[in-house]
Amino acid sequence: MRILYLDLDSLRPDHLGCYGYHRNTSPNIDRIAEKGVTFTNYYCSDAPCMPSRTALMSGRFGIHTGVAGHGGTAADMRRDGAIRGFEDRLKRETLPFALREAGYKTATISTFADRHSAWTFNAGFHEVHNIGENGLESAHQVLPTALKWLEDNGQSEKWFLHLNFWDPHTPYRVPDPYGHPFADEPLPEWLSEEVFQSHLQKEGQHSLADMNALAKSHYSKWSRHGKQIESYEDIRLIIDNYDCAIRYMDEHIGQVLAQLERLGVLEETAILISADHGENMGELGIYSEHGTADQGTCRIPMIFSWPGGARGVRNEGLHYHLDLAPTLAALVGARHPERWDGISYADCISGASDQGRDYLVLTQCAHVCQRSVRFGDWLYIRSYHDGYHGFPKEMLFNLKDDPYEQHNLAEARRDVCKEAVYLLNDWHDDMMASMDCDTDPLWTVMREGGPLHAEKYRSWKNQ
Repeated sequence: MRILYLDLDSLRPDHLGCYGYHRNTSPNIDRIAEKGVTFTNYYCSDAPCMPSRTALMSGRFGIHTGVAGHGGTAADMRRDGAIRGFEDRLKRETLPFALREAGYKTATISTFADRHSAWTFNAGFHEVHNIGENGLESAHQVLPTALKWLEDNGQSEKWFLHLNFWDPHTPYRVPDPYGHPFADEPLPEWLSEEVFQSHLQKEGQHSLADMNALAKSHYSKWSRHGKQIESYEDIRLIIDNYDCAIRYMDEHIGQVLAQLERLGVLEETAILISADHGENMGELGIYSEHGTADQGTCRIPMIFSWPGGARGVRNEGLHYHLDLAPTLAALVGARHPERWDGISYADCISGASDQGRDYLVLTQCAHVCQRSVRFGDWLYIRSYHDGYHGFPKEMLFNLKDDPYEQHNLAEARRDVCKEAVYLLNDWHDDMMASMDCDTDPLWTVMREGGPLHAEKYRSWKNQ
């Protein structure tokens, strides 16, 4: 089997046509969705970038790996220590190594490990291709390396290629000549002027006022960040530029698919399309950032096109992205390391099942310290450090009625909050009972001064 894993940074599912978006942002991605299973409730267990990709490739929750944030002790994986032999356990427990052990050539084209000094991410890959732009590259800079790798390896029988595009991640940097393809199209219906005005009053990290300041201090070299968000019409700048980045990336994905077609292997290649995290576009009053343990940040796409698998199917079950490791292991007959936390959903790929987990627990410790519980129609968020956003300790949202998290029901529905806290405590008990130490990295972050980006924000505001 040939496996192409498209890792599309900061991509939220509901801005893709195959998830019902009203703009034509993703024709090539949509074409793959027609041939596979589209997961509608797929979440990263740990957010954002570094904790998410660590969990994905290790098959383990951040509370087990120790990676929960972007700095300090909780940005490094726990190592074997005194029990380490000639090789550490990480080498043989990663998803790439499990596939490699099963006869696959494994490669990654990504600057992620370099950007975050997350060198453990590379464990198990035969090849690591880093074009050296530290996550600020655009799709046209990544594409030549991808096409060359496929030209050299694409017709081989067994390979796994992790291909990472960054375009939807701020700053938005699609080349100016590409224009503004969505300038005349309506904004998302829920984002009314009344909602915008309420967001305009919000203060703190990742507010519109904060984004305006960042446009001057950090993003000024990119022309698409040249306008301040002051009126309702200005909000189009953020939405249009995000969607433009997706469309630009999608066109380059189309060239990758065309290369597979030229090689005569497109129909025999498994194509998986996902992300490390989403991007808040108004949820909790936050824009252009992935700094919370909420729906906007933690819900991600997963499109799973597998030769011989189900086609044109939507799966509504709850799944973690770290469930991918045991799923691929089951599908290709690879070894399943004992310490993986994931649960295989291979039956969903064959069409034999549409089931998922009963509930999910999501963690964010880079911008805030939060854990959330996703169950039924509900999302419960508990803040241990609010990251200077002004969040209350508890937030509760009915995602069926309020998918964009505008109405906190925590005070009105104490019964649901209590159920969520029970689930959170039950999960935490299981995690602590199944680890090699007694330290929860969320509390490591708290003990070391709080989330890295929150403290950077505080220092910046106090200058």
